[in-house]
Amino acid sequence: MNYDNLMRECFSLARKGRGKVLTNPMVGAIVYKDGEVIGRGYHKSFYDDHAEIDCFKNLKGSAEGATLIVNLEPCSHFGKHPPCVDEVIRRKIKRVVISNIDTNPKVDGISKLKACGIEVISGVLEEEGKKLNEKFFFNMSHKRPLVALKYAQSLDGKIATGNFDSKWISNEKSREFVHELRNDYDAIIVGKNTLLTDNPRLTSRIDKGIDPVRIIVSDSLDLNPDLEVFKENSDGKTYIASSSDKDIKLDSGLIRCKSKNGHIDLEDLLKKLYEKNIGSVLVEGGSVLNNSFLEEDLIDKIYQFMAPIIVSGYDSRSAFIGKGVDYIKDARRFRIDDIKRFGEDVMFEVNNVYRNS
Repeated sequence: MNYDNLMRECFSLARKGRGKVLTNPMVGAIVYKDGEVIGRGYHKSFYDDHAEIDCFKNLKGSAEGATLIVNLEPCSHFGKHPPCVDEVIRRKIKRVVISNIDTNPKVDGISKLKACGIEVISGVLEEEGKKLNEKFFFNMSHKRPLVALKYAQSLDGKIATGNFDSKWISNEKSREFVHELRNDYDAIIVGKNTLLTDNPRLTSRIDKGIDPVRIIVSDSLDLNPDLEVFKENSDGKTYIASSSDKDIKLDSGLIRCKSKNGHIDLEDLLKKLYEKNIGSVLVEGGSVLNNSFLEEDLIDKIYQFMAPIIVSGYDSRSAFIGKGVDYIKDARRFRIDDIKRFGEDVMFEVNNVYRNS
């Protein structure tokens, strides 16, 4: 039997948990028996039941002799919840169909299932499954948040004019998609200059969206409390990340980081964010912050929106500003994985070719 369509339905169920499961993977599950689906479930939030358990709670009839389709290998260890694999065995499931093997070293559900005589089929739509949970798999491999940069630029590669005007390079459709991106990432990072120039709210303004945690990178802690990011009534917490030893006077959290070359150590910041269950960050900074992430080799993905305009000008701003390379052969290389059109704007989704996942 071909399980592709049922697995795609699992992916759709899993996406319902987008933005709510934190560092957990998005997982959907289906119980299939006698030619029909008798149960569906998904992991609703970080603290809720895993997808398999949610699915079993929604069963219409007995799961004995049925096939369980789930996009990620069932867990076999005690965490916030008992092992899902034990419940799969107890329900007398005959076959388990999986898209991806869980790279968490604590998980070995397949071995336990096979030991109990349950047939296991893995690798169904494997690449689609990896794409769905790319942040989770990255976290497991690198033990830090996945870092994505987002910026809009003109045809000649400018993100702002010489007087820092950038509203609006991208069109409304592109900006609507940015709110979807914000809903898809655990945190947004901006620098002090972007905060003062644009005065953004840094929220996800989509229906039933989840506001990300907001991180302001600034060695200066004397920020104006009237800035929108501090006034916004949001479920997303606001932190100032700084290497300064001064005390903060704002009603926001402080993430005190190490200093590196006179500036905040971004690798240390990412480590501290990961300890706060932040598995992905969207950097919406200017050319200085972008270049800092580039120089520390911490860019894993870029969303580049390009508008059909030319800004020109000696003093206009590029997406990155720094020493750069002397030879093209030394340039940082990325791989284009997706191209989208938003009206006349074009978005390139690119990934770092040197990352193994």
